[in-house]
Amino acid sequence: MIQRILAILAIALIIPDIYIYRIHIIRLTDSLFLRTLYFVPSLLLLAGLIFLILAAEGSFISQHSRWVGWFTVIFFLFTLPKILFMFCSLIGLPFKFALHWPQTPFIYAGLILAASLAGIILYGSFVGKTRFEVKEVNFASSKLPKAFNGYRIVQLSDIHIGSWQGNEKAMQEAVNKVNALNPDLIVFTGDLVNNRAEELDGFQDILAKLKAKDGIYSILGNHDYGPYYHWKSKADQAKNLVELEKRQKQLDWKLLNNSHAILYKGNDSIALIGVENEGEPPFSQHGDLPRASEGTENMFQLLLSHNPTHWRREVLPKSNVDLMLAGHTHAMQMAWGHHSPSSFVYPEWSGMYKEGERGLYVNVGLGFVGIPFRFGAWPEITVITLQAK
Repeated sequence: MIQRILAILAIALIIPDIYIYRIHIIRLTDSLFLRTLYFVPSLLLLAGLIFLILAAEGSFISQHSRWVGWFTVIFFLFTLPKILFMFCSLIGLPFKFALHWPQTPFIYAGLILAASLAGIILYGSFVGKTRFEVKEVNFASSKLPKAFNGYRIVQLSDIHIGSWQGNEKAMQEAVNKVNALNPDLIVFTGDLVNNRAEELDGFQDILAKLKAKDGIYSILGNHDYGPYYHWKSKADQAKNLVELEKRQKQLDWKLLNNSHAILYKGNDSIALIGVENEGEPPFSQHGDLPRASEGTENMFQLLLSHNPTHWRREVLPKSNVDLMLAGHTHAMQMAWGHHSPSSFVYPEWSGMYKEGERGLYVNVGLGFVGIPFRFGAWPEITVITLQAK
């Protein structure tokens, strides 16, 4: 599968280069040196793609995901603007030959759009991925006990701590922003790591500084089980999960693995329920909602479940959960207002969704995975204020 994707990327790299060279470069210069120089970046990128294709069957990609991510950024920086410019130029060709229009406006439009796209890639890679955004939302329910009116919950999701290696300062900034909100409760809805528990090395002390009056509760996401890493054995993968659970305990995070906790305010209480990852295929399915919620049926139920598709698959039709908090989508780390490529995959991909008095909130994540890039779908810290009707 990875080799097929890389082969498609190689084609996407080569075709625009050939077109631009034949249509434009040979007309701009007679210098063999400059013509050859034009192909150098693409040849280097093609060599990188060939190396990744050859290495795809081994453990290189999973063990060096950070460097692969930056290679991907550079690849897209040199490829996508060229593809966009090529399309603008192609659009102008029929007008040139059929109507004898000058192609110059199409070329200028292509250059402007290509430069804008390059700017977006650079901004998203160097600024956007650390542009932490605090979102304030309210959720009202007639089932919420009066004592919990105004209760403030900070939701974090998809930290993917391995992607932050070498940038501990940014993670400390995020922690400071959360603590400044003075929350009653902090919840984390999965994907603490990319693959391995040891990614937390150097970040344990930073994350341990997160504070909330009623503590910090967490669940596991699909990445936390380590399915995308080239393990020597299943036993090593299982040991990694045990180590991750141990490290969360050391952080003083209370991991809810198909279990629940009761939160109290005076004589009132609500149920905080957490399930293991319950994703749509091919994502792992370890959740057991009936077991996790047993004994909380008559209470206000707040559910932590990593994958938002769980809401319509089971939560709405088979439970009485009032509010579910999820993550997972990242909004594909790119959005334009209320639009994102992730909407083609996930009906609920960002923000609050309602069915009557019941709700789902999808956090687009604090971190990033694969490509060190975010644009529009800025890293999110959510403050959810509960309101009693």
